[in-house]
Amino acid sequence: MIRPYLKVTKPGIIMGNLISVAGGFFMAARGDIDWSLMWATLIGLSLVVASGCAVNNCIDRDIDARMRRTQNRVTVTGELPARTALVYGLVLGVLGFGLLAHYTNAVATGFAAFGYGVYVGFYSLWLKRASVYGTLVGSLSGAVPPVVGYCAVTGQFDAGAAILLLMFSLWQMPHSYAIAIFRYEDYAAANIPVLPVAKGMARAKRQIVLYIALFCVVTALLPLSGYTGLTFMTVACATSLWWLVMAFNGYRRGAEELGWARRVFVLSIITITAISVTMALDFRVAPDAWLAMNF
Repeated sequence: MIRPYLKVTKPGIIMGNLISVAGGFFMAARGDIDWSLMWATLIGLSLVVASGCAVNNCIDRDIDARMRRTQNRVTVTGELPARTALVYGLVLGVLGFGLLAHYTNAVATGFAAFGYGVYVGFYSLWLKRASVYGTLVGSLSGAVPPVVGYCAVTGQFDAGAAILLLMFSLWQMPHSYAIAIFRYEDYAAANIPVLPVAKGMARAKRQIVLYIALFCVVTALLPLSGYTGLTFMTVACATSLWWLVMAFNGYRRGAEELGWARRVFVLSIITITAISVTMALDFRVAPDAWLAMNF
């Protein structure tokens, strides 16, 4: 009986978000870690993400039934009735927002609410089915977790939070377009206007290269602004440039598009995981803290 309740929350997405939340939190904490705040942030945001996923599965039942990748979801097969999944999702959301509101601060909670509203409201209920720009709008919700982790510590939206929001938003685009390419038939069958379906493969490939190039530039802003160090710069440059080279490989004569898109997707996961872990470990100590340690 536990299995359908677990599956409807998309555990893989939750785990991916946990890594980015922790990355933002540790980078902002700069070695001075409030462990109770950290656990409250991780658990609270995980519950919010789980809530959004459960509600999304309820909304997408009709299109999920037409896609081979999603046709066995518990809300499609009836293993978990839609009403039950909706109530379950809403309860998870109340618990998650309650934890964030009680243990973190208004900025972190507000960004979690922003991400939830974008994902469930603008993306799932509207733009996913109606516009090629659904991916762009949805990328904002995917970029929220590290910002929540960061703001839980700082209590403010500053340059560091802005860089994280932009960086993770840019990462979402080629990641999502790669999925849309190797799952092209599924999206076409469900009549979802993702870029490859609506505008063609050639445009999607150009956009993948463009967004990865922008991502490479923005990741460098963290060390250049003093939030992370040389190790982060090295890892970020190595992984993002490797990702960019892989994207350009799609233009080689005889390149097989589906296999290429899968490799771009896999490398996107490697890149963002490496960057999230490294920014958690290679933080820069704030100048005032450095002075306090040396005098």
